[in-house]
Amino acid sequence: MSVASSDSISNMATDARLVLSVRDARKAYGFVTALAGASLDLHEGEIVALLGDNGAGKSTLIKAITGIVTLDSGDIELDGRPLRLRSPADARASGIETVFQDLAVFDNLTVSDNFLIGREQTWPRWLGPLGFFSAGQEQRQWREHASALSVSHVSPSQEIGLMSGGQRQAVAVARAVAFARRVVILDEPTAALGVRESDEILTMVRRLPERGLSVIIVSHNMDHVVRVADRAVVMRQGRSVGEMTVRQGVQKDLVAMIMGVT
Repeated sequence: MSVASSDSISNMATDARLVLSVRDARKAYGFVTALAGASLDLHEGEIVALLGDNGAGKSTLIKAITGIVTLDSGDIELDGRPLRLRSPADARASGIETVFQDLAVFDNLTVSDNFLIGREQTWPRWLGPLGFFSAGQEQRQWREHASALSVSHVSPSQEIGLMSGGQRQAVAVARAVAFARRVVILDEPTAALGVRESDEILTMVRRLPERGLSVIIVSHNMDHVVRVADRAVVMRQGRSVGEMTVRQGVQKDLVAMIMGVT
């Protein structure tokens, strides 16, 4: 078992280029401390599982990386440069895309509409805002990206509200991957999914490094973590308390780290 304490996390490195770095992140809400010095490294083409019990600070850390929460102190760097985030739009402009548990999809819109929500384009493009929306062009864009991710069972003209949980998750992940340039963050991507749907999502996640993306995945399912993650970082009480190289058979060790059992 390869385990590092929180004091040595910042000194650990791989041969891959460091993409995202969080150092000594701190955030308090009045007398409640959400982050008390959390740190996280993410390297090129790496899938890192961010683990911890409820209230460990995972969600706050993810929100800080995605511009939803402003840290009280600490540093976030992307490709070696300080990352100043005032909003989620800043994170997206920096190449960071996130899929939260609520998926942020609109049930009354089609797959292709949801895919381009907030990024709608008009045709012909040279007319800019004076152009026209084209359902055919939107569906063509969806098919191109879906094919690259092997999402072949989702029709671009189908309403999201009529789809299964796995199909909805596939659309949300495909949307994030299509527009991310550096980092994709997935918050419990297999929660409430069946075995088959979870398998499809995990297969998709495992292929993301092939597209030049680095991934942070938050999950409570240790078997799923072992299937896709290269490394796990564990948080407790707002701190990064250790990390472990992920391989088959470490599920019990991961749970022990999460619970603080030595």
